[in-house]
Amino acid sequence: MSDEDIPEPDRIAGAPHPRETHELFGQDKAQADFLDAFGVGRMHSGWLITGPRGVGKATLAWKIATFLLTDPEVGLFGDPTLAVDPEHPDARLIQSGAHPRLSLIRRPWDDKTKKLKSEITVDAVRNLKIFFHMSSADGGRRVVIVDAADELNRNAANAILKELEEPPANCTMLLVAHQPSRLLPTIRSRCRELRCARLSAADLQSALAQAGHPSEQSESLATLAGGSAGDAIRLLNHDGLALYAELIKTLDRLPRMDRPAALRLADACVGKAGEVRFGMTLDLIDLFLSRTARAGLMGEPTAQGAPGEARLLARLAPDDRAARRWAQLQQDLTDRSRHGRAVNLDPAALILDMIFKIEETAQATAVA
Repeated sequence: MSDEDIPEPDRIAGAPHPRETHELFGQDKAQADFLDAFGVGRMHSGWLITGPRGVGKATLAWKIATFLLTDPEVGLFGDPTLAVDPEHPDARLIQSGAHPRLSLIRRPWDDKTKKLKSEITVDAVRNLKIFFHMSSADGGRRVVIVDAADELNRNAANAILKELEEPPANCTMLLVAHQPSRLLPTIRSRCRELRCARLSAADLQSALAQAGHPSEQSESLATLAGGSAGDAIRLLNHDGLALYAELIKTLDRLPRMDRPAALRLADACVGKAGEVRFGMTLDLIDLFLSRTARAGLMGEPTAQGAPGEARLLARLAPDDRAARRWAQLQQDLTDRSRHGRAVNLDPAALILDMIFKIEETAQATAVA
């Protein structure tokens, strides 16, 4: 397989790569925090960019990298901004993936399995020594992007820590992290954090339009995506809105299940053609349980992900006692799903088992 055919682990299918994204929506505070530090000369060598998956963390990292590599002292008077002329020579090199002073660390391709590795291995980090040596020739700034840092295995994390402890001169390391709690505490302590927030409905719409995915189902999409443009694109790519509506319709008769509908839902996850739907169904069941538990604590939701959802959630979780039951079920089914996928359990059997557990919990909650 040629390098051009290898999938990029930091690209969402059907969306521009973060380096190709023109405008970053909803992260004004994170941008301002970085620019404030840069403006007063308090630049850290390590920056930890955190927040939920799909809200623009990687886009922010690439914008910071472009800013730093295009002589950012110019034009900082007045109102500073990360915006850079896309025709700037360094910006064009970054867009092409050929800038000599930018290194990208991400999960590598495994020639044996013909898949991306599940972790960032130490070999990818060891190459930094070569990068630092070669890129120091012109004396300019150097930038490293790690996406995502919570995918570093232990040896790779220790190698990154060593570079943070003894940072090369004029080098900035940008670590993108969806779950920063998974990082070594010593890595977190040596980085300044930039927090990216979930997108508002308006910012989500703007981000989707920019990515080529405008949607008229803005309420359902914003509700299910939870302010994540990445999750919204995945839902649109895999017909997730229709699938969630089907799930709600299947569960609408609880505490008694619509068994024929449950069988149809499970059977659609079988075989090669059902692989994507299987993963999406598991994700949406998890989301349903999370929203049910939340309804027990906060009351009927004001926005719903599918017709009839708000009424169903309010009926299934009328109080905090029910909320605890649904939260526990979510944890149990998350473990069951993880185990089932690890041992290649039949997709239909796993989906049906999870739906029947939902039915049991609904019946127990109704009796209580």
